Amino acid sequence: MFDYYEILGVPRQASQEEIKSAYRRLALKYHPDRNPGNKNAEEQFKRISEAYQVLSDAERRQLYDLYGHAGLNGLDLGAGFSGFDDIFGSFGDIFEEFFGFGGRRHSQAPQAQPGADLRYQITLTLEQVVKGLETEIEVERREVCDHCQGQGMEPGSQRQACPQCGGRGQVSQSRGILRVFTTCPRCRGTGSYISSPCRACGGGGTVRKRDRVQVRIPPGMDNGTRLRLRGEGEPGRFGGPAGDLYVEVRVAPHHLFKRQGKDLYYQAELSFVAAALGAEIEVPTMNGQTTLTIPPGTQSGATFRLRGEGVPDLRNHKRGDLVVQVSLLTPTNLTPHQEELLREFLNLEKASPQ
Repeated sequence: MFDYYEILGVPRQASQEEIKSAYRRLALKYHPDRNPGNKNAEEQFKRISEAYQVLSDAERRQLYDLYGHAGLNGLDLGAGFSGFDDIFGSFGDIFEEFFGFGGRRHSQAPQAQPGADLRYQITLTLEQVVKGLETEIEVERREVCDHCQGQGMEPGSQRQACPQCGGRGQVSQSRGILRVFTTCPRCRGTGSYISSPCRACGGGGTVRKRDRVQVRIPPGMDNGTRLRLRGEGEPGRFGGPAGDLYVEVRVAPHHLFKRQGKDLYYQAELSFVAAALGAEIEVPTMNGQTTLTIPPGTQSGATFRLRGEGVPDLRNHKRGDLVVQVSLLTPTNLTPHQEELLREFLNLEKASPQ
């Protein structure tokens, strides 16, 4: 089964813009209309489209990042995708520039722009992973400028038609028999410009601030798991929606336990005498000390499982187990009496029938 990131040729931490750009480039290359009769290109185009449908949707992408293809079972990956129309809807600007279609007049009112997503990494202790955590994190992000309300211009001023493109948002050049339209470099395609930029934000419409965001981390998180906080990213412009904040979890190593999935592992040291005769030992758990009975004749490497003393499952909150592995200690610096007793034990062992 193919990897969606490899299909689009992007890293796992790629932004939505990088994913969209890779999709556009590959879809143009492998589109069936540009490769008539080429079954390999058609199959590649289907894979590219499926990968984009997953990675361009934040919720589907999170399920895929967490659980791979198994996390997408039952989802209709074709929903919201209309094949040929979707491709040409996404690439309208490209075909206009290449074939010379265009020249439509832009409105002077700028289009709504969604805000960028933000990422934050938080490190948790194993105790916090088991119990869950509610905390505040400090995030640096842009916020709508109070002075101009995000418009980027001084209050009372107006946008002016761009003199370079005449308000069209595009400029044209003749290349042989073709007339090529490209985005106007002065107004960047909006068809207008600000004659009196906002003195507070310099015309950007946003200012950078540090904010505290409340985060609830459920029990059972693991390394690399991400939380999505909707609307906590960069603000949108001109009425566009705010981006999201993705909080990535890192779990610090623990001095007593090692984690494997939902289970915890603990190494218990035991003298060979206690292992031979049997004993009761104190074992640490995430809920405090507990007593574990070691039966007589326990061998080095033996394991004992304490049910429900592990890490909660992220989905159903059912806890894993604590696995105690016994490691036998060989005594050193014996007293003469201890050495005498051990020699006697050895002689008795040699004399006993096998």
